[in-house]
Amino acid sequence: MSSGVGEGERADVVVVGAGPAGSSAAAHLAAAGLDVVLLEKSSFPRDKVCGDGLTPRAVRELSHLGMSDADQDGWARTLGLRLVGGGRSYDIPWPRLASFPDHGLVRTRGDFDELLARRAGAAGARLLERTSAVAPVLDGTTGLVTGVRARPVDERGRATGPEVVHTAPVVLAADGVSSRTAVALGVERRPDRPLGVAARAYFRTPRSHEPWMESWLELWSGEPRRSPLLPGYGWIFGLGDGRANVGLGVIDASQPVDLRAVLRQWLATTPAEWTLDEAHQEGPVKSAALPMGFNRTPHAAHGVLLLGDAGGMVNPFNGEGIEYALHSGRLAADVVVTALREGRERGDGARAAALEAYPRALYAELGGYFTLGRTFAKLIAHPQVLSAAVRLGLPRRSVMHLVVKLLANLAEPTGGDAADRVVTLLSRLAPVGR
Repeated sequence: MSSGVGEGERADVVVVGAGPAGSSAAAHLAAAGLDVVLLEKSSFPRDKVCGDGLTPRAVRELSHLGMSDADQDGWARTLGLRLVGGGRSYDIPWPRLASFPDHGLVRTRGDFDELLARRAGAAGARLLERTSAVAPVLDGTTGLVTGVRARPVDERGRATGPEVVHTAPVVLAADGVSSRTAVALGVERRPDRPLGVAARAYFRTPRSHEPWMESWLELWSGEPRRSPLLPGYGWIFGLGDGRANVGLGVIDASQPVDLRAVLRQWLATTPAEWTLDEAHQEGPVKSAALPMGFNRTPHAAHGVLLLGDAGGMVNPFNGEGIEYALHSGRLAADVVVTALREGRERGDGARAAALEAYPRALYAELGGYFTLGRTFAKLIAHPQVLSAAVRLGLPRRSVMHLVVKLLANLAEPTGGDAADRVVTLLSRLAPVGR
């Protein structure tokens, strides 16, 4: 141990970040009998800029964790998407599929993330809150991870104690879009892949129990209908507790956009009965980046795996990140269980080689779909393309049925209807990319 750095916990795996990706991985690993240390720089409950909405894909991931929305209060169920554009609105139910639940959920991230972290703890993971990971520690000879340097911090992120090293042969980086862990390894964000941005606020509203996740497909860069459309959408998700999460997301963060001004302008066009005005707003407008379409690679380096936002796993079609965070945690856990066994039997090199199965699994399951999403993001960056899509697509219910399956990645992998077959075929034909 270097001078001034103490000895921390020893474990099979150290997970950096107790958001959905990190808590999912920690819960699955602990359930498999591994010793897991889960580091979280904040303490729960804590806020997170997000739409708070879970599609049926994310609900399925909760079932993999043994969590059910029927277990407790606090969940708002959704029936599907309400698509609004061109002066019209269309309610499109979530598709009824054998592979996915038939409903979505809404719950604030302050509640949701704590539920996930406590689930990981109940499975046996050791959750260390107010613990900030400083950098991974690598073996000078092999170049492989041996642990993580970390320090205790207060609510403002200021150090309150000395650094220690938490030791483990595998580290999972689930520390968000900026991922200090990934950057320390030289794994930077890819400029050739999309980075979006979102802003949201909470409002008191009598329509809090609305069962549809509203998506407004027309965001204007200036005066409505007289200025170009922005490549993104606005959302209204009722929380079922007298409030709604209301926000907007724009795919291309490289273009300067005053999100707060766009949000105010859009809210002024929403129906008065939603009461989305300053008098009913709770708390400030907050914003965050959306790392999309695998915009940080490689996902395995030096015995470290990148999960969720740290690996750029937000869906380019709809800005959804929760499902892909939970999903990546489950995939990573499966791979790590095998890799640690390989390491015990055949050494460090075998363990590192086995960890390469993680990016292969990611690309096998999501690579083609994310390639489609990146193409979609490029297309709708052209206002005329987006305008034509809204004008021609919305009036056709069969088209919107297909669009919902494509946007939410909700196609039956085998069988299903024509829309399922189209989405599945497109995802299989698209190059997975690297």
